[in-house]
Amino acid sequence: MSQSYDLIVRGGTLVTPSGRVEADLAVRDGRIAGIGDHASDGAAEVIDAAGLHVLPGAIDTQVHFREPGHEHKEDLESGTRAAALGGVTAVFEMPNTKPSTLTAADLADKLERAQGRAWTDHAFFIGAAAENLDELARLERLPGCCGVKIFMGSSTGSLLVDDDETLLAVLRAGRRRTAVHAEDEDRLRERLALVRGGANVDQHPVWRDEEVALKATTRLMGLARRAGRPGHVLHVTTGAEMDLLARNKDLATVEVTPQHLTLAAPDCYERLGTLAQMNPPIRGEEERDALWRAVAGGVVDVVGSDHAPHTREEKAGDYPATPSGMPGVQTLLPLLLDHLNAGRLSLERVVDLTSAGAQRIYGLAGKGRIALGYDGDLTLVDLKARREITGDWLASKCGWSPFEGTTLTGWPMATVIRGRIVMRDGELIGPPAGRPAHFIDSLASDETNGAEAGAEG
Repeated sequence: MSQSYDLIVRGGTLVTPSGRVEADLAVRDGRIAGIGDHASDGAAEVIDAAGLHVLPGAIDTQVHFREPGHEHKEDLESGTRAAALGGVTAVFEMPNTKPSTLTAADLADKLERAQGRAWTDHAFFIGAAAENLDELARLERLPGCCGVKIFMGSSTGSLLVDDDETLLAVLRAGRRRTAVHAEDEDRLRERLALVRGGANVDQHPVWRDEEVALKATTRLMGLARRAGRPGHVLHVTTGAEMDLLARNKDLATVEVTPQHLTLAAPDCYERLGTLAQMNPPIRGEEERDALWRAVAGGVVDVVGSDHAPHTREEKAGDYPATPSGMPGVQTLLPLLLDHLNAGRLSLERVVDLTSAGAQRIYGLAGKGRIALGYDGDLTLVDLKARREITGDWLASKCGWSPFEGTTLTGWPMATVIRGRIVMRDGELIGPPAGRPAHFIDSLASDETNGAEAGAEG
């Protein structure tokens, strides 16, 4: 039998734009080249997917991998290793490293660091700051850049864009959809006295209350409309914000995180202490229920993990001096599959939130769906597998997860990137060979990059 393809996935249930179909899938030169009956065809590698569902490769559009500057918490190798083990095929990494990602040289440095070390495909955000305003329109279109990230709150130094004048200038400096952390810095400073000097961590959502989020998101929508610039609001946590964003869907796309859909106050703070501390905070059951209504109503476009690891030692300090953030890239898909089995999501909605949504929001080229000509990025899952999240499975350098000890139903069994098997049955298959992701806007503005995209797939 001649080897017509590089990989054939046989006998699985493919989740395609046309629905679920039981068929083989063939990959050649990194791209999907056949969907149908390939029983008589040969391939260099074959996966028996009987009993499994074959999804478009999951994409995590919000991770913090801490490199450069804080590699003791995470780095590009360990973070992408965790991603691949969790069924994730591509990640978008945030700019609040040390130094911050503000220039073309900063972006080039991250791309160089990822070469030969990243297990997944990847792209990096440029941070918005007053000092790079004049360059943002050019920077956002550089190959390997997924867009501009704006911090309205919870940041330091020049990455904090907390006044309307600078924010409006940032929004007018370019055209791609911006990603925004929307917390109102003025209100955060006003309310800091509630916890300054020490408090129980369960006061975190009291200090950073619902109005902190709603005020910032309201400001953002008004300024974005003035600028005519679409915005992507990250890790939304309140029903009031969801109502506002539903009225602005011509302009706004929306992210929620698995932890905000899964955890709730006060229980999470009682069980986990400062391990449950993140920004915006985990809120009560009423707000969590509102997030699920927004998912059901189609307001939510994507789920991102906001993977933001800190060591146990750093988390063990006294609140509020303890850092906010928790790991999540490895558990993103297992948590969503468990919610699927609990009846909260359909499999098609899981795909929409983890792959197709990322493609729509960011103009991702060649990824996000199972279709001819698209990259051979696949996540094979067993919807009935029951597994416990254990410490020995976790790959993040920080060494913990808020979901450790939780048993979930639904599990990633294989990760395939451009037709190459990267993870199978919980084991990585190396060496790491992730590449920069491509975007429609950068392809259109850079003929050389476009030629590379066609060659590489």
